Parts: sequence; C-alpha cells; structure tokens
Amino acid sequence: MAAVADDGEAVELEVEVGGMAAGGGCVARAPDGRVVFVRHAVPGERVRARVTEEASRFLRADAVEVLDASPDRAQPPCPHAGPGRCGGCDWQHVRLEAQRRLKQDLVAAQLRHLAGTDADVRVEEVPGPVDGLAWRSRARFAVDQSGRLGFHLYRSHQVEPVTQCLVASAQVEAVGAERARWPGAKEVEVLALSRGALCRVEMGSGAFPAVDGRHLPGLGCGLVVDGQPVRGTGWVEEQVEGRRFRVTAGSFWQVHVGAPRTLALAVIDGLVPQPGDFVADLYAGVGLMAVLLAGRVGPTGRVLAVERSPRAHRDSVANTAGLPQVRPVLASVTPRFVSADLGHPDLVVLDPARRGAGTATMAALARLRPPPRAVAYLSCYPATFARDVSELLRQGWSLQALRAFDLFPMTEHVEVLGLLVPGPLATGGRALPVEGCAALSFGRGPDRRADPDRRAGLALCRPPVPS
Repeated sequence: MAAVADDGEAVELEVEVGGMAAGGGCVARAPDGRVVFVRHAVPGERVRARVTEEASRFLRADAVEVLDASPDRAQPPCPHAGPGRCGGCDWQHVRLEAQRRLKQDLVAAQLRHLAGTDADVRVEEVPGPVDGLAWRSRARFAVDQSGRLGFHLYRSHQVEPVTQCLVASAQVEAVGAERARWPGAKEVEVLALSRGALCRVEMGSGAFPAVDGRHLPGLGCGLVVDGQPVRGTGWVEEQVEGRRFRVTAGSFWQVHVGAPRTLALAVIDGLVPQPGDFVADLYAGVGLMAVLLAGRVGPTGRVLAVERSPRAHRDSVANTAGLPQVRPVLASVTPRFVSADLGHPDLVVLDPARRGAGTATMAALARLRPPPRAVAYLSCYPATFARDVSELLRQGWSLQALRAFDLFPMTEHVEVLGLLVPGPLATGGRALPVEGCAALSFGRGPDRRADPDRRAGLALCRPPVPS
C-alpha cells in the first residue's frame, strides 16, 4: 500500500483507532496488517485517515474526517491546528482532562515496558493559565523565505506562518515578534520572563555579514544575533521563591511559566535536605535548584552545581553569588566524573536533557559507597527516564515515589519526577502512588558530615562573577 495511489490521489483508510503512541498519534491497523500511526484522532474513534508517509512496517496518517467521535474530542482553539498545518501542538483536538489521562497512560506504559515496574501516577496541573494556553515563556520560530515567523509542519521543513501563538505567554506575545519581518534570519526565539524579554536570532548562511541588528525589527526588547548581544545585556531575569535568577539567551530555563517553582519545590519536598547535607545538583543549568537547595542545607552544607554549558554555567556563577556553600562546576556528567570527581553526596538531583543521563552514568551512581540517601530524577522524556530508572532498579534501588506534571499542555509531552532510594522499600518494593512528595521521608542514612573531605567533591574555587 503506497501513500499515493496510481492515479496520484492520496490513499485514505477507514480505521478504528486505539491508544496513543509516543509521537502524539493513535495506533490503528491498515487492511494489510501494518500499524498506522494516526494524528489528529482520539482513542476509540472511527476516522477516515489520509496516508502521509509509508515505511515497510508502518504507515503515518492524518485523520481528515471523524466518523464516530470520542466524547474527549474538542474543537482546537488555534486556527493553525489540524491535518497538514502547524506541527507544534499534538493534541489541541483533545479535552485538557483527557490529555492528562493519556499522558498518565504513556508514562505507565514506558515504565512497564522499559523498567519492568508498575506505577500509578496522576498528571498534575501546574500553576498558571488553566485552559492549557498561554503557558510558554519561550517560543522558537522558524522563518520562511519572506522573513515571516511560523512553525514547521509535522515532519516537514515547510513553514506555516503565524501572527500569534496561543500557547505562548502574554509576555511573549507582547513582544510582537510574529507580526514583524526578519529578513535573512533562519530562526528566532523569544524569551520573556517577569523581568525583561529578548529575541535570540540565528541568521541564515550568507545573510548580512555585518551582524549589528540594524536590518532586524526594533521591538523594544533585547536582541542577540548569532550569540552576540547587539541590544541590551543578552539576558533576562526571573524571580523564584524570593531569589532573582539571570537567564542568558540560549541558557536552559523551564518553558512553562509555573514550572521553575513547582519543580524545585517538588524536588526539595521529596528529598527533604537537612542542614549540613552535601547535595549534588547534576545538569544544574543556571543554578535554580542549587540556589534553593542551598537555603535548606544551610551554611554548614554543600551544593555542587554541575553544568556543561559555558553559557548556563556563567549564569549559575552569577545566580549563586553570595552563597559560599554552592560550588558551580563546568563539567559534563559522565560515568568517569561520577566515579572520580563527584565525591560522596547525601542527595543527588538529576535533570538531564531528553536523551537522559544514560545507563552507564546511573550505574556509576549506584556504585557510590556509601550510596546517596536518595536521588531525584527529573525528565521531560518518559522513555529515557524509564530506561535510566531501570538501571538503578537492576542495581537494587527502589522507586520510592513518582510524580508527573503537565508542563506542556496541548502536546504529548509530560514532565516526570522519580524519587529513588537504595535498597528495597518497606512496602515490598512497589512504587508508591502519591499525589505529592511532601509526606515522604527517606531517612538520614550514613552521616558523612563528620568527614568534610570525603563529602566535598570537586574542591574548585569559585570563579569571579562575569559582568
């Protein structure tokens, strides 16, 4: 069965769709037995699906007509959503409550398949807009040949121009980047926090050799072109729990407006850091977790903030200034680093990118002696999270608790937080179904505070704060 029939017409199938698969589409079966991944459908529906891509073992298709609709179907709020349109939002056609149920199923399926464990989880709403819109503090736009901003179609280089993005925050939309022209640009990212906004522009090859920004729109915000600030400082600021954080263009910052505070407090509530603890914050970014953890471990404790991005590391140094118990370290989190340079932390925070920490790094953490009292693992990608968690489970650790957060409404993506402890659980080794981690207590474990040299990890001097 080809995606295009002999007469040049696209092939259409009438199918009943099952559950959601990773990638945002429902699973169905073609008449020849091949799996069909159907976007723009809802589990349980009967749809007419137009084949868009063919592989030897599966097809991709768009639901172009709904024959029997699910009660979970909704009218997409965005005019750019739908078959053959913007590829940014997977699930605008699904009611918000149903989106969260689908994400729960996806997380549970990944843990069952990759980690061999059953875990109950409820996807929690995050403080912010309640309708699933206006949540993005950062929006990355593609640029078409005429300089208009937009988003790529699903699995395509073609750009759908937009003048507004409904999931972008009010601060992002106030910049007005989509309503301007960006000649010669390849990509434009808008970052808008409570204290300032900026546009980060990546120019196309051969465009305007003199990068001074004069040919780009003047929108009253900062402007960074090919990594160089040309208007303003090149960074913006956000306040979390009474602390101000500098975020440079290109540095990682959680995209949902309510995520930084929500996730930081969830990690702290789960780990229960104590005065004098040594905490390793791996993949520390601009130092959000490190700063808030420093307040819990106090002046007698230590926080090692490890980040491989020089840009984010410089932000971390600036953001942790005045906290002598925090040591920002510019390094990659590798098995060798964990084994040779990490030291012996009481607690560990992991917040890697989508590819995860990797099983070799997780195995190195499991070999630390004495082991950390607990590990908090944050991830926006349940598949690599489950893969990495499975390594600690194989090494005799237990999944103490699991939470999930709806940081990415209207999409298939979800943030998960796993709390892992060495050894079996008193409950018999099953993951605990909890709605929050505040009630968890991991116990203090071996006391390493009496041996500061063992706990110190990398004894690096703090570099000066860049201006």
